[in-house]
Amino acid sequence: MTSLMVELLEIPQAQNVVVTDDALTVDLSDGRTISVPLAWYPRLLHSTPNERNNWRFIGGNEGIHWPDIDEDISIKNIILGKPSGESHKSFQRWLEERGKIV
Repeated sequence: MTSLMVELLEIPQAQNVVVTDDALTVDLSDGRTISVPLAWYPRLLHSTPNERNNWRFIGGNEGIHWPDIDEDISIKNIILGKPSGESHKSFQRWLEERGKIV
């Protein structure tokens, strides 16, 4: 799929989000429900249930934001099967900072 084709895709809006210990599940406005492994998003994987449940929609329901862990995930990337693009170094720094806070 070329990048032009991706840009032409109409991305449905998110309607609901559920985060469990092992999956991120999003209900979409076109009737689909998409579930991806939580391991794709290390910050979510290493967060508490309260942090995981404190989310809000951003960008007209085209993305999800978790303020407690500074994580943003686009619906487009979930649909395209793209896991987090955060570097290992950045994630390790984040984990170290959490160790100081927790």
